[in-house]
Amino acid sequence: MSTIYILWLRQLKRYWRSKPRIIGSLGQPILFLLALGFGMGPMFAKAGGGSYIDFLAPGVMAQAIVFMAIFSGVELIWDRQFGFLKETLVAPVSRLNIIIGRILGGSTIATLQGMIVLLLTLLIGFRPTNFLALPMAVVVMFLISLLYTALGTAIAANLKDFHGFQLIMNFLVMPSFFLSGALFPIQNAPASLQLISQVNPLTYGVDALRAVLVGTAHFGLAQDIFILTVIAAGLLIIGSWLFSRIQV
Repeated sequence: MSTIYILWLRQLKRYWRSKPRIIGSLGQPILFLLALGFGMGPMFAKAGGGSYIDFLAPGVMAQAIVFMAIFSGVELIWDRQFGFLKETLVAPVSRLNIIIGRILGGSTIATLQGMIVLLLTLLIGFRPTNFLALPMAVVVMFLISLLYTALGTAIAANLKDFHGFQLIMNFLVMPSFFLSGALFPIQNAPASLQLISQVNPLTYGVDALRAVLVGTAHFGLAQDIFILTVIAAGLLIIGSWLFSRIQV
């Protein structure tokens, strides 16, 4: 347990020491909220959808979480290239503890990022239907963070350079975000896009955040939480197994 705690704490220290990274990672969510939220808001309202800021905010939170969670995979490659990972792996501790500590640290950081974006949405005009549900929103954020941190770790465990990781992430993350229902209602999309959205894990994360913060859900909060938990657990197992096979 001490190994898990040390690695978790190390991840948090890295995050707080990298202030440019924190500020830079907030740029894209703010851009989406301002440009899309206010730009498309009147059209969304005329179509009978209500406030587009309220619709968009949970999706932007999920986007910020996913990008930060995936970035933990880059840190694994960084540690591998510059020798820190080798020093960690030769220590007399279980690799399972090492990977759990890294994933929990990355998940905590991504959750904090989601909470920061939530505060920004409140400043822009987003209003949750029930502020007492905010603790549940943090739980959903952590599940999304855990899922995508484990995914980033699993991918990074098989790569040795940053360029390959960035290409794979761009191929996975951006389509995952745009096809999650974060920017448009799934129920109004063509049948083919609805089918793709239903096999996209982020769809259930966005839907769960909307259920908690806005009070509307396409699939239902219980189904969203169940699917997120199952996929996160599966990716955690896969990521741990791939990490155990790393040769440095």
